Parts: sequence; structure tokens; C-alpha cells
Amino acid sequence: MKHLIFTISMLLCAVINAMPQTKQVDADNANIRYEGRVNFTDAKAPSMGYPGTSINACFTGTSIALKMKPGSGYFMVGIDDKDFHKIYFGETDSVITVATGLTPGRHTIKAMLVNEQYEQHSVFTGFIIDEDAELLDMGKDNRTLIEFIGDSMTCGYGTEASDWTIRYSPSNSNFYYTFGAIIARELDMRLTVVARSGIGAYRNYNGKDDGGIMPQWYDYTLIYDDSQLWDTTGNVPDILCIDLGTNDFSTTGWDAELYRQGYEKFVRHLRSLYPETKIIILSGCMLNGEQLELQNAALNQIYNTLKSEGDNNIYRFDFTPQDGSLGYGADYHPSKAQHRKMANELIPFLRTLQK
Repeated sequence: MKHLIFTISMLLCAVINAMPQTKQVDADNANIRYEGRVNFTDAKAPSMGYPGTSINACFTGTSIALKMKPGSGYFMVGIDDKDFHKIYFGETDSVITVATGLTPGRHTIKAMLVNEQYEQHSVFTGFIIDEDAELLDMGKDNRTLIEFIGDSMTCGYGTEASDWTIRYSPSNSNFYYTFGAIIARELDMRLTVVARSGIGAYRNYNGKDDGGIMPQWYDYTLIYDDSQLWDTTGNVPDILCIDLGTNDFSTTGWDAELYRQGYEKFVRHLRSLYPETKIIILSGCMLNGEQLELQNAALNQIYNTLKSEGDNNIYRFDFTPQDGSLGYGADYHPSKAQHRKMANELIPFLRTLQK
């Protein structure tokens, strides 16, 4: 018996010694690259709320784990820019290992927040890597910066739902499959997203207040949090796409003239922030009939007014309205296939702006 116990003890020691030792890399490490709006008030626990915000790093070693505050939501994570998969930080999760058994050498990681995190922000606290590994300098990122301002379509509301009868939930919503995310990947652009389901340019869905409209919150780092203004001077987009209006014209009580006034005021504010940015005024794919006609008339009027005033960096683009032939996501929102169609429509237009 003593010999058996000794043998088991020796085997356990061998297993423990064979396990890779690890160390933590704090969230304020200079070699971590963040994309999107992140609040760094606590540099070791930066917070984020907009889908599409991402954490990026280059590392050595054979494994890597993410550390987050419990309740930080859903992320799409990929190693070496491939094999992206969805992980979930629930109310009891603080560490999730995303890769093991990697070949020794240089690797990259991208972790993108893919659901809306407003009531409880996502909070990143660092990576866990092999003890003899390190984060490497990723260098300066000079890629084109594209920003998307929008509502539920931009957020990826219900993209993973199989049909319109399924109600929205964070688990069936995934920004990774949206037109904006597809565009950023295929055109190799940096990405910033400022979007909220139900929000509008002059009123929110069904005329509700719901915490305020987009123009009220755009200047802040995180929506519904007025503790920090976003650094618009240090984060100037090269291209800015605005898609607001589906909620303004939702249900009854909409006013096309108030929409035009509110939208134009917002665009003028954006122009004051970004004098050289190429601003594209979009109409989405969810409206049809009278509402779509009134929206497009208002957007065309705004475009023509600004153009006549000498703004040569203002543009208009209309997505094809969805008709159900590509299916629907939750609550009649665009499906993955519809988002792919939207991306395919906008990409050629964006390429002309990059020349």
C-alpha cells in the first residue's frame, strides 16, 4: 500500500511539473491594442459597452486565457486571425482559456465584444500566458479607420436567430456577422462602433425616451455614462457611416420633418468634430413603403443641402430593402445572409472612397 501511495504521489508530481506555468499580463500593458471606444479610467480594468469593440495582442507561447469581470458578456475570439469562436463570460466566469497546445512562436489574438453591454459593462483585466512567454509590440496601426453609427441593425440584433418568431436575446445577437464587421474584415480596416438597439436620430423606438437619442450620447465614451467624454480629436475616423431612422419611423407618431431636422443637426455636429472625414448617410434595409420614401426624401435633402454648401466629403448610400428571401433574424431583423448582402452592396462603394 505504501508503495502504491508513493507511486501515485510521484505520478501526480510528474503531471504537475509537466503542466505549463503561467503568468498574468495586466490590461494596461503597452503592447495590448484596443479598437473602439474603451473607458480607461481604471487602466487595469478598462470597460467597454459597444459591440465591435476589441482587444488585440501579439504573444509568444503555447496558450492564452482572457480575464474579465464576471458578467462581461459574449466575445468572438480568434487566434492568428482564424477559427473565431464565441465565448461567454457569465455571472460566475472570470477566466476563460481560449487556446492551448499552440506551436511555439509568435501568435495573435483578437477578442471582439459581440453583444450590447450597457446595463453591465464588459471589463477586461488581462491575459494569462505561459510563464516564459511575452506580449510583443504590434507596431503602429495605420489602417483606415471606419466608424459605424447606428441602431439594432448595426449592433447585430438577433443575427443568430433562425427566424423572425424568435425574440431577441444577447445569446442570439452577434456583431461579428453584421455588415459593418464583414466590411472591416474584408477591407482590412480598423473599426469603431457607436450603436444601440432602439435608438434614433430624433426619437427612439415607439417614441420612447429610453435614456436618450444618439445625438445626446455620441460625444461620450460609453452610452448612458456621462462620466467621460470621448477623445474625438485623437480618434478621427477616415470614413464614418451613419444608419439611423428605422426607430424614428417605427410604429405611429413619427414626424418626417422633425427627423430631418434632428438628423441634419447631428450630421453638422459630426462635421464640426471631423472636418475631413468622409461621411456616408445610409438608409438601412428594414423600412419600406411610405416610411422609407419619407426617410430617403429627408436624407436626400440633408445631403443636397450640405453638398450645396461646399461639403465635398458627404455621401449618400441606400441598402436594398429586405424582402424575406434571405430569411430574418430575431423580430424581423436582418439575418446573417441579409447582412452579407448589405456588406456586398457597400464594399464596392467604399473602395471608390479609398482610392
